[in-house]
Formats: sequence, C-alpha cells, structure tokens
Amino acid sequence: MRKRDQFLTGVLLVLIGVSIGTLVALYTMNDDLAPLSEVRYTEVNKSNSPFFEDEELADIDPRFVFKTISETVTSSVVYIETIVPVSSEEGGSGNFWNRVMPRRARTVGSGVLITKDGYILTNNHVVEDAVEQGIKVVLNDKREYPARIVGLDPSTDLAVIKISGSNHSAITVGNSETVDVGEWVLAIGNPFRLRSTVTAGIVSALSRDVQIINDNFRIESFIQTDAAINKGNSGGALVNTSGQLIGINTAIASQSGSYQGYGFAVPINLAMKVATDLIEYGEVRRALLGVSIASVSYDRAVDIGLDEVKGVEIIVITRDGAADIAGLELGDVILKVNGVEVNESNQLQEKIAIIRPGETVDLEIWRDGEVFNQTVELKMLEQQQVNELVGVPDQQLNEENEPEMFELDIKAYESDLGFRVISIPNPDGGEGQQLIISRVYKYSEAWNRGLKKDYEIMAVDEKKVEDLDTLEELLSKNLIENGSVTLEVLDKNNARGFIELKQ
Repeated sequence: MRKRDQFLTGVLLVLIGVSIGTLVALYTMNDDLAPLSEVRYTEVNKSNSPFFEDEELADIDPRFVFKTISETVTSSVVYIETIVPVSSEEGGSGNFWNRVMPRRARTVGSGVLITKDGYILTNNHVVEDAVEQGIKVVLNDKREYPARIVGLDPSTDLAVIKISGSNHSAITVGNSETVDVGEWVLAIGNPFRLRSTVTAGIVSALSRDVQIINDNFRIESFIQTDAAINKGNSGGALVNTSGQLIGINTAIASQSGSYQGYGFAVPINLAMKVATDLIEYGEVRRALLGVSIASVSYDRAVDIGLDEVKGVEIIVITRDGAADIAGLELGDVILKVNGVEVNESNQLQEKIAIIRPGETVDLEIWRDGEVFNQTVELKMLEQQQVNELVGVPDQQLNEENEPEMFELDIKAYESDLGFRVISIPNPDGGEGQQLIISRVYKYSEAWNRGLKKDYEIMAVDEKKVEDLDTLEELLSKNLIENGSVTLEVLDKNNARGFIELKQ
C-alpha cells in the first residue's frame, strides 16, 4: 500500500474514533441511562419555628390573629341540644298515642359561657320550648351537662341557662359601643350540627332593625356581619380581633334558608344587661322613657328647621312618665344618649334598654332651634305599661295635638317574696282598694308556690286587706313572727284559693 493511502486510512480511522467517542459521550449524558453514584449528605436544615411569629403577622394584618382567637375562644362556645314537643294536627282517636307518648324532636343551637360557674348566654328561640330536663350542653372538650333555664327574654330573643361546675372556660366580654363598620370579626358556633365552626367576615352595618322578633316590646338593634352564619349558629359568639365577645349571633336574612352574606347579632352591651337581670331577678327589669318616638326623616327635618337629618323625635309623652316628669315636650328631638348619637328609633331603644330602672340618663335635646342637655330618671317598664293603658288610650291625640290623659290613682308595693302588687280603686266605687298581683318574679318563692299575675289578694292569714299599707304591715309582722304567711286570693274566674309563702 502506498504511503498516501496509508495516511488517508489513518485519518479516516481517527475521524471514526472521534465520532464514536462523541456518540458515547452524548449517550451517557441521558439522566435515565447515566450510571448512578451514591451521594451522602451531612446536613439538612429543618425548623418548626415560623419565619414570622404570630405577633409579627398580626402587625401586618389583623387576619393573622384568627388562629390565636380561634384557639382561645372556641372553648367558651358550647353546643346546645334541646328536646321540644311536636304538635300533631291529626284528629279523632289518632291522637290517643300522641297523648300517651307525645312526639318530640331535637333541635340544636349554640351558647356562650359568660361565667366560670356555668352561666350560658344563648337565644330565647333555642331553648324556650324545651321540655322538662330537655336541655343538654356539650362543651368543646366533649363533656356533657344537663342544663336548666335561668330566665328568658322574648323581647331581645335572649336567654340564660346554667350548667354545674365552677371552673369552666368563660369568654372575655367586650364593648359593642366601640364596634365599627368594616372591622374584622369571627362567628363561632355549631351550624348544621358541625361542632365548633369558625367563620370570618367584617361588620357590615350597625343598629339594624330587621323585624324578626315577635314581641310587643321587641328591641332590635343588630350588628350585621357577612361572616357565615347558618342554622345552629343561633346563640353563638361574634368576637372581635381581640378575642372579645361583641355580639350573640341570632338570625340571618336569606331567601334559601342558608347563608347569603347577611347575619345579625345582638350587641353584647344589651345582651349582658339582659343576662345580668335574668341571673339576678329571673326576668328583665327594663327602663322606659315613657314616650313614643319616630326617626327624623328628611321632610320632617325641613319642616321643623333642623339643619341636618338626625335625631329621634318625641311624638307622644305618657303622663307621669320619666320624660314627662323631666320636662320633655312633644316635638323634642333627642340627638344623643349619654353622649352617643342616636339617629334611628331602635338605636334610642337599645341605649335606654341597657340602663337600669331608677338610673339617670343624659339626653341631648333639640327644641325650636336650641340644643340643651336634660337628665332623666328612668322608670320601670311595668309602671309605664299601666300608665299607657289608662293614660293614652290607643295613643290617640286630641285637637290640641296633646295626648288625651286620664287620672287614676295607682300605687305599688314590691315584696321580698318575689311579687309586686298594685292598688286600684274598686270598680263599683266603694271604699277600699283592689290589690292586684301585677308581677311575679320567675323562680322566686312566690313563683315556686304558684302565685300568678292578675290574682287579687283578699286576706293575709285570714285578716282582710283593703290597701297596700295594711298588706305590707301584715306581711312584715307575720313573716317575722311565724316565718310564713298565707294569702287568700281570687283568680280571673273569681275562684278562691290559699297560697302559703315562706321567708
């Protein structure tokens, strides 16, 4: 072979070798085909500590405290199961078994522990129809307790029940006067039997009157929220970003029966006033101004010369009521209650309802272009009711645009045994007075012994009584000497009975 051919053959072999090497190199770069080698690691960084602490996150956005609030508050919200009777509309002999074995159903709701010794604030409609021993409370840690009703208040749809124990997880109560529209809130309850559910939203509006409470003396000044509230949330907690209770979840506005973004809660200042009264007296002692009121509209503000559309106008004044005694007049516009503006009638009702009878309230009044402050001592609801019935029939106005008034000498006496008596003139015009039981305080001695409202007291320990002074004297004397008294009473049907009351 000639040298030239040998040289070319060598070059060709070199090129073939390079090509084969390149192909082999490319082939071995495939991750799936490349040979595996053992890799040892000496350190992996791990940590259970968050990059930001909860406190730092809370400074960034209030929503970051929801976790802490949930952990703190959930233990104070309870699950309430109530056994209620179910009425049957079937007639005839078909009702026999319903009478022998009445039909019953279970309803559920929520409640909030407000004291360590087991007082629970909830809604009236959650427990009002419960059969005897028909209320069960389940705590967040699954402990179960029977509960008893302490008191009910249909006018605010609130109730207080009690369980045993002395070291329960009580919630921290806030101040609903400081609540602002737009602030974050959490709703905690048991919707659809889903225990301890937490939802978040904002305060959508304040002082809402949605006319859901069926009571002559209803008070509706709800906190509105878009936090999800459904059936079973009733009686649960609405809390702020400090974990403080600011409302009791009560109702929703919905066309479907489920959450649509409109939930309503009773402000906690009103709820705690009601709860305190129920615990202390068994019923609510409500203060009244003794007026009928209406929110000031634009047209009305123009008519009377107000420079702004604000305040609540007095349209009727009850004779000898709190407002009448304080010198308020028809047409006065109430601008503020204890320094807080009121621009809707239900706002004024709420502000008065959280004050006890006998206490004073400072009102800012607009009258004929002048603004002044007037202190008013509030009276009790019952006395105002009596005055309204005999003082302003049907709230009709006469030609002078003044309430038509009638005089009636009514006096009252309240016994430590748990009842209240009013004296009214005999209807036949004879001497003496009729002594009528106008109120019996729930769970008092009088209540437990069967004394009823509207009973007429005829005698005490067989001694006839015709006026309050004699009644008070006999009750005091006989209780001191004997430790008990026996009242002779007449009911509405003039049936005579005898009730023994012990001190």
